[in-house]
Amino acid sequence: MNLPKKKLALFDLDHTLLPIDSDYAWGVFTQDIGWTDPVVFRERNDEFYEHYKAGTLDIHDYVRFATEAVRLRGAAQAETAHARFMQTVIAPAMRPQALALVEHHRTAGDELLIVTATNEFVTTPIARAFGVQELIAVQLERGADDWITGEIRGVPSAREGKVLRVAQWLAARGLDWGDVDLTFYSDSINDLALLEKVDHPVATNADDRLRGIALERGWRILDLFK
Repeated sequence: MNLPKKKLALFDLDHTLLPIDSDYAWGVFTQDIGWTDPVVFRERNDEFYEHYKAGTLDIHDYVRFATEAVRLRGAAQAETAHARFMQTVIAPAMRPQALALVEHHRTAGDELLIVTATNEFVTTPIARAFGVQELIAVQLERGADDWITGEIRGVPSAREGKVLRVAQWLAARGLDWGDVDLTFYSDSINDLALLEKVDHPVATNADDRLRGIALERGWRILDLFK
């Protein structure tokens, strides 16, 4: 007798559970509070964001750029600023539809994971706000002072790296892909590799390229914010 597989619901974060990009929004926030040059930072932030949308982002360069203000300010100021960011930017962006989707899977008994290409400093409090305890995000290297260095630790959870990081998460729990029933919600063509790997891919608030693939393959399409 075969036991039923463990069910997992995986969620991308930016433009999937949130109608904004939290990484980009954090950058704008640091500019608004005077931590970064208002002209130079916005130009570079916009340039990196265009590369992300095109699937050409060098994530190592981007993380060095995106964490520079935090590194220079230190842990205490960074934590205080992030609390303001959660109140003023993230909380208003947490839509009832997204919260209901997460709650639907929680009520069904599924294990919940957020799998994001945004770094752990930005996303850990956001995952908690959604009530999701398991987070796969870009891990940040820490130096001798236990503060972030701007470098990435391990495999970044971006593009094909999301597949490897989920595999590592499963292996740490004595599981393999065949042991679980996986649903994955994502908006982005950048997540195609993981969408192709799971049992139930859901193109959520999908960009044009992902929507086209979803239509061709008969994947479920979900528009949370329309």
